[in-house]
Amino acid sequence: MLRQWMKAVAVLLGLVLCLAAAGCAKEDDGKLQGWIEGDFIFVSPDEQGRIEQLLVREGDTVKKDQLIVVLDSDLQKSDLGVAQATLSNAKQAFDRAQQLAKSGSGTQKDFDVAQALYREALARLDAAQTRLARRKLLSPVEGLVQQVYYRPGETVPVGRSIVSILPPGNVKVRFYVAEPLLARIAIDDPIRFGCDGCPPDMEGKITFISRYAEYTPPVIYSMEERHKLVYLVEAKPKDPNALRVGQPVDVTLIPRAAPMPTASTTPTPRPKPVSK
Repeated sequence: MLRQWMKAVAVLLGLVLCLAAAGCAKEDDGKLQGWIEGDFIFVSPDEQGRIEQLLVREGDTVKKDQLIVVLDSDLQKSDLGVAQATLSNAKQAFDRAQQLAKSGSGTQKDFDVAQALYREALARLDAAQTRLARRKLLSPVEGLVQQVYYRPGETVPVGRSIVSILPPGNVKVRFYVAEPLLARIAIDDPIRFGCDGCPPDMEGKITFISRYAEYTPPVIYSMEERHKLVYLVEAKPKDPNALRVGQPVDVTLIPRAAPMPTASTTPTPRPKPVSK
């Protein structure tokens, strides 16, 4: 009975191994699983404020220095009025101290104090004008408005982003390669990739190869693409406008050919005839 049971277990184990071998014997098409990522530019105010105008929507294309958000500016206008009044008083005091110094009625110390106050008032006025001007937020780059985080009427805290913009040059293809392929690729090497709905034969250029190994990629689109030891690679696509962040892609590497052995220039000696 024990021998029959062991025989059945052996047959079952052999069947499992055969199925596993059949699954592993699937022909590899040479493609790597990757995805599209982007380095976003986040636009945020220098000071807390309420949004009065939001001039863009998600999906809009903006140009550099285009007006996109207008914040309330009552406090900044008040500060500017105070700075202008302070400058006017400081200018009068400085002019008076200068006249007294020329006539010999004033001291050098009084003139130096009036001059310092006048310069400080000029600096305060410049700061107030800058704070008022920055209530109108301009796009720092040209790109696509990816997301809007606040709407008109909402108050935006300091440092919180109102919109995120994705410039075309910040779009990149990310994928992982196994350790044996590292010796066959390098920075500036070309790649080809494709995706659902993308134009055919899209190309890119490798811009980054990680120096550190990882055991599990953070994004996996297929259970068959797991590798025990992989390295992150990034590439810049030639046509980023046709891609969207998070889109899965199939990457095909164009590895460099291994160097061919050079032929020796020394002639091969002929064998000497054997004398009879």
